[in-house]
Amino acid sequence: MNSELFGDNQERDPLRDLIFMEPVFHEKIWGGRRLETDFGYDLPAGPIGECWAISAHPHGDCQVKIGAFAGRLLSKLWDEHPELFGGTPEGQFPLLVKIIDANEDLSIQVHPDDVYAARHEGGSLGKMECWYVLHAEPGTTIVVGQRAVSREECARLMDEGRWGELVNELPVHAGDFFQIAPGTLHAIKGGTLILETQQSSDVTYRVYDYDRVQDDGTRRELHLSQALDVIDYALPPITSGTITRPELGGVTLLESCPRYKVWRVRVDGATAMLAPQRFYCASVIEGEGVASGHEVEKGDHFVVPAGHGSLQLEGHMQLIVSSVA
Repeated sequence: MNSELFGDNQERDPLRDLIFMEPVFHEKIWGGRRLETDFGYDLPAGPIGECWAISAHPHGDCQVKIGAFAGRLLSKLWDEHPELFGGTPEGQFPLLVKIIDANEDLSIQVHPDDVYAARHEGGSLGKMECWYVLHAEPGTTIVVGQRAVSREECARLMDEGRWGELVNELPVHAGDFFQIAPGTLHAIKGGTLILETQQSSDVTYRVYDYDRVQDDGTRRELHLSQALDVIDYALPPITSGTITRPELGGVTLLESCPRYKVWRVRVDGATAMLAPQRFYCASVIEGEGVASGHEVEKGDHFVVPAGHGSLQLEGHMQLIVSSVA
């Protein structure tokens, strides 16, 4: 990733053009309507909690909006055109980008790593994820981490309902960033809007859901045994989501881990990003401009395929960009 001018005006192969995605929306008991008011999305009825913006997961496989592959599912492109992704050593598209509208608190939960998920969840990937906070109401908090240092202590605090002693809860603000490794107890709280970059997995182990009742009168399933298996009791609690890494030419590397790299990119004028080694996922989170000849605005999401060349950006906007590590 770089943020320098290249003056790249070469003819682009239409089969290597930006791949714009049609989001998939999911109703959630804790969701709201902010995805409609903040992003202008045409939402289905009900409390919509998640916009799966770039996804090839079976639970929300995005279609291509325009161009040579319009109407094709991202999973089909992955299978049938591996050259667009620099080769496909993984068995499935490895990343999932979503926007989460937490109108109410999400459950306290934890995700497994790849080894546990493969063994216990039918060969699924584990779930490493990270959050860039787009909005947080004043006084909002977030749960990232736990204070129990052993399975026995954690089980006792859960059984006694001593959640305030168990979880690591801290203030959250727009512009914060959190890396959530597998084994980290966590919960997004109401009044928060987040862009999440994660492994392409939908495995979640709930440990507490506030005794909420669904429309059919039932409570959502808890997964205490699995959670106790996968919680990493050696993880130290964090104290802040404030970004401390430097911004260079408008680009901040937010995270580099074995599953992905994530950057925040601020565009004020014209800039370009180096061609991806394999591919980028990009989401416009503020403003508007032009990306390699396409007009883009807040709420647009696209894949920059391998062979595209450098990504030309103009305008006044912010993006979250990710790639496989």
